[in-house]
Amino acid sequence: MSSTKHNWTKKEILEIYNKPLMELLYEAATVHRQYHDPNTVQVSTLLSIKTGGCPEDCGYCPQAARYHTDIEGNDLMTVQQVKAQALRAKASGSSRVCMGAAWRNVKDGPEFDQVLDMVRTINKLDMEVCCTLGMVTENQAKRLAEAGLYAYNHNLDTSEEYYKEVISTRGYEDRLQTIENVRKTNVTVCSGGIIGMGESEEDRAGMLVALSTLNPQPESVPINALVAVEGTPMEEQKPVEIWEMIRMVATTRIVMPKTQVRLSAGRTEMSREGQAMCFFAGANSIFAGDKLLTTPNPDVNEDMAMFKQLGLNPQKAFVKAPQPQTVEAVESQFQPLGEKPKWSRPGHTIDRNEAAKQKKGLVSKE
Repeated sequence: MSSTKHNWTKKEILEIYNKPLMELLYEAATVHRQYHDPNTVQVSTLLSIKTGGCPEDCGYCPQAARYHTDIEGNDLMTVQQVKAQALRAKASGSSRVCMGAAWRNVKDGPEFDQVLDMVRTINKLDMEVCCTLGMVTENQAKRLAEAGLYAYNHNLDTSEEYYKEVISTRGYEDRLQTIENVRKTNVTVCSGGIIGMGESEEDRAGMLVALSTLNPQPESVPINALVAVEGTPMEEQKPVEIWEMIRMVATTRIVMPKTQVRLSAGRTEMSREGQAMCFFAGANSIFAGDKLLTTPNPDVNEDMAMFKQLGLNPQKAFVKAPQPQTVEAVESQFQPLGEKPKWSRPGHTIDRNEAAKQKKGLVSKE
């Protein structure tokens, strides 16, 4: 197999993205079969362990406290609640549990200690554990690794240029720094983005440049289609067409051949035929379960019926990387440092985010 290319340019990626569709599909499918079993798909379950009340202003997110959505917030779940959900996910065919908390960044203290216990608990169930908790320091990443974390998700969301039109409460460099902190451990990286936020094709290519030029490239890249939620700044965005999703999946597969490409948000709007085309184009991972943090997702039984129809098999845990060893809290080599990192606050204003903040159409349930 040829070595992975890490110097993709935006022009090269755009040329791939805009190829005649049949040619693009053939190339992507060929690459996919060089590095992966085309009949195996990794299945993850996404669990919101702390919902709502986030201080960020991400234009796509209904969990931002400043927007008037109908998202029902909840405090951090207990370890036992998470274990029960993980067992349910495992029984339904998932090999990974991804835990998401609506935090700007991880803060040392009882809640982070509780998350570390969740990681230990799920790893002992012989399931891959992923977390998405916002920005993390190097020491916090090492504590997660010690607990048995398999993957850390931190999406770039879009290109660096368009990022400024989506989020004003943190900088792109914060995302890259968090990924770099995770890379100082044995935890794998999960990082992708969202299409359908009003970005251009150049922005989509720019996001893939940022991801593909990381060395090593992320082990997992989620490709999300925006779910326009009422009350968010992007509530009036039109859904992306299936052809855009197929092109994005195929292009991602070609520029990141060893990466697992995940169909994430937006699958409820995709037909089985559309999803089949995405699998053919190189997608080999999905989020299963009836909800992705706060947005709808196909029922797991529907997914298993689709798998049967397409001849797909769920991937077993720890196929791509070995299972981490769990170190108990009392034996931990890394203790909380009480860090107060200076994550950026760019301070610019995004008009549509400000307009959504002022809108009183919906009342948040707190």
